[in-house]
Amino acid sequence: MRVIIIGGGAAGFFAAIRCAELRPDAKVTILERGKDVLGKVKISGGGRCNVTHACYVPRELVKYYPRGSKELLGPFNRFACGDTQGWFEDRGVPLKTEDDGRIFPVSNRSSSIMNCLLESSRKAGVEILTQKNVVAINPPSQEHHNWEITCQKGDSFSADKVMIASGSNARIWKHLEELGHQIVSPAPSLFTFNIKDNRIKNLPGVSVPLAEIHLPALKLKTDGPLLITHWGLSGPAILKLSAWGARGLADRQYQFEIKVNWISEPLDAAKKVLLESKQQLSKKKIHKSPEFGLPSRLWQSLLRAAGISPEANWADINKKQLQQLALQLTEASFQVNGKSTNKEEFVTAGGIQLREVDFKHFKSKVLPDLYLAGEVLNIDALTGGFNFQAAWTGGWIAGEAMAS
Repeated sequence: MRVIIIGGGAAGFFAAIRCAELRPDAKVTILERGKDVLGKVKISGGGRCNVTHACYVPRELVKYYPRGSKELLGPFNRFACGDTQGWFEDRGVPLKTEDDGRIFPVSNRSSSIMNCLLESSRKAGVEILTQKNVVAINPPSQEHHNWEITCQKGDSFSADKVMIASGSNARIWKHLEELGHQIVSPAPSLFTFNIKDNRIKNLPGVSVPLAEIHLPALKLKTDGPLLITHWGLSGPAILKLSAWGARGLADRQYQFEIKVNWISEPLDAAKKVLLESKQQLSKKKIHKSPEFGLPSRLWQSLLRAAGISPEANWADINKKQLQQLALQLTEASFQVNGKSTNKEEFVTAGGIQLREVDFKHFKSKVLPDLYLAGEVLNIDALTGGFNFQAAWTGGWIAGEAMAS
């Protein structure tokens, strides 16, 4: 049996290894268009590789997938985060769980994960060919009973089974479309927001541990740590919002309004705290006494926005200013004008229409003996190891299915 896997990333390697280990008699080959394999594994998590997440209940795990949650429930009951941990640890890569649930190699080096995958594929007899840019994918026909794969420099490969694990590769998507698959057009997911606003202009690097973000146009709300950058706003709260709103924000060409609650408290609760401070700290300078644990520079910026003088004492604040400050703290409106890609965690929404995939085997319902996993599918997740987990799960199940 000859198996060709197009794409040398996480899903492709996991599928190749699983298939080759179960079928030692099969010839399993990975075709990678670049000079190197496992590029995303290398740069993920700042070069540490966020392998997966410590979320062990499939029904909870699927909640981290804006697209694909329903389809992944069954597969996650077969192979999920704990299985991924076990797979790497059984092969000599100790892992650790950080406070936020993200799981990394103890070495803090993505090379530990890459070397494990490369060594496992070598032991299983997987052939890895780089700089093989696929230009034609032809399914079995009356003329030829096998799949025929042609690469840019004229190399061609015949296969009984083919797996596409090429990520968001426009050329491969076009081939799949020509072969009868429906493609959901790509849109970036996991990006940061470009905002020019005097309130945050001189505050890059300032962060709050828990903010709430509201996107009125799409009726979306998220929360989490928030970071001010040179170009606008970033951090987990923003990345989460960009994932859930990926398609709607693309439709709006990244021009939209968000509301930021810097303190994750309702307006009335904020007003109550401010009134108490006005009574208890009456003779103190308001600029020098930040409330709600806010960083001083952010507090002072919001005071200016509320029209409060740097020289004012708490006692000097009138009712209107207090109301304005409460609004700046809990409902600060910002106009977003464009996005910036978070290169480390770059993910694309879009890909093969999920109803065209049999998720028991990660197999095409449109073409015989064609398997699909990873970002070629219209599945994407929040940051934190979840995108890799979808790739490991899809690869493992597809590899098993191809071996049978």
